[in-house]
Amino acid sequence: MADNSSSSLPELRAQGFLPDAPLCVFQAGSIVRGWGNPSSDIDLFVITEEPWQGSLHGAPIPLGADEFRALETYVHGTRCDLRYMTDAQIDAVLAKVSHEAFESAMGEGVQLDRQETVMLEWLRHGQGLENEAWLARRAEELKASAFGSVLVQRGLNYADTRVEDAVGQMSIGDLESAVLSARVALEYAVDALLASYAEYGQNAKWRARRFRAVEQSVLSFDEYWALETMQSFDPADPAAWVNEVLPVCRRISMSVVL
Repeated sequence: MADNSSSSLPELRAQGFLPDAPLCVFQAGSIVRGWGNPSSDIDLFVITEEPWQGSLHGAPIPLGADEFRALETYVHGTRCDLRYMTDAQIDAVLAKVSHEAFESAMGEGVQLDRQETVMLEWLRHGQGLENEAWLARRAEELKASAFGSVLVQRGLNYADTRVEDAVGQMSIGDLESAVLSARVALEYAVDALLASYAEYGQNAKWRARRFRAVEQSVLSFDEYWALETMQSFDPADPAAWVNEVLPVCRRISMSVVL
């Protein structure tokens, strides 16, 4: 599909939605990854030195201990989601995934909220529209950080917990709950596997796309897709499907390295 995000900047600026001289404007999301469709929106990050006081900033959204602003508008008939952040906020989030922070938080793990995680995910695949040098520098900082390890650790921890849940639920005959726990365990385990190959993402709708984007030998796409879509699930014998999923989760857990 055509990407008109660059041509949208003059109109966004004329409408008062962009500062005259931001540190960077970059696009992220499905269109940048080549996964867009006719209904895809444009996701833009606007980075400034100080909090920008332009019009229609939108409601504040938590970002760790801080907050940022976002708004939704339409340009050329396409929805455009803008997120306004400062350079210092990017510094703060990157500091949370430094190797020093990761090593000192091995017990509970680094705590990132959803917006912090999404921002770093999109920084990884961002496309600079204004001041690409800023984005390139930040992307290198992210690449050198422990962000991948943070996501791997989090995914494996959650997957292991859900595996234990499923085993316990199976032991008392609570098969419906065991099926749900096994499904969640699989999702976390696969996300951890992909994160170990620097393929980050929290949105389940892109998991198959992200899976195909990496080359690994732990789990084939066909095996993953059969489990993801529950092709072998038999309502008359749900335990059989749970017993198929849990060993795969354990295999991933033993194969992935932080």
